[in-house]
Order: sequence, then C-alpha cells, then structure tokens
Amino acid sequence: MIICTEDRELILKQYQQQRSKCLVYTRVMGYHRPVESFNIGKKGEHQQRTHFNYGYTKTNL
Repeated sequence: MIICTEDRELILKQYQQQRSKCLVYTRVMGYHRPVESFNIGKKGEHQQRTHFNYGYTKTNL
C-alpha cells in the first residue's frame, strides 16, 4: 500500500491525540538498552545496521 505525502500528513494530524512515543531497544553486550540513550555516534551506527527480517529468510530458503 502506497500513501502519498498529503494523505500521510492528513492521517498524522487526524490521529495526533492517539499517538504515543515508541521506545526502540537493541541488544548491547548481552543486555538490552534503549536506543534513545545512545550518543550521536552510536545512534548513527544503529541507523546503518542491517536489521534481521524473519519473514524474508523463511520464504527464501
């Protein structure tokens, strides 16, 4: 499903009251840490990572 920019903005404004902050955690040195607590360099490194996609690997064996 492709949503154009104007529709996306309308949807975001319409549901602004229902939105909440999403915390993203990542595994660091054997335990989980929130990404928001990373420094600028570590946040940039996290954005460049390739994320595992279970559905993709399962269907393409």
